[in-house]
Amino acid sequence: MLKPIRDNIVLKVIEQEAKTAGGIVLPGSALEKPYRGEVVAANESFTMPDGSVKECEVKVGDTVYFGKTHGTEVKQGDENYLVISEEFILCKE
Repeated sequence: MLKPIRDNIVLKVIEQEAKTAGGIVLPGSALEKPYRGEVVAANESFTMPDGSVKECEVKVGDTVYFGKTHGTEVKQGDENYLVISEEFILCKE
């Protein structure tokens, strides 16, 4: 399993539904980039550049929303993950 460094978080991206509420199937090109994920790895705390220690605001198992253009996709085995800095997490459920 991937182990994040500093304030990075590893997410399993939750794919967007390919069908609308009305039952219309959307082609792949019409889907937006996913922006919701489940936290699969995060540090409990990390050291800030000024030397202070900050507690991570998300924990493993949390569902979070993130900026659509942030993060780096990483493949490990058959699984795809997104590694993203905590600062780009917008909110959690």
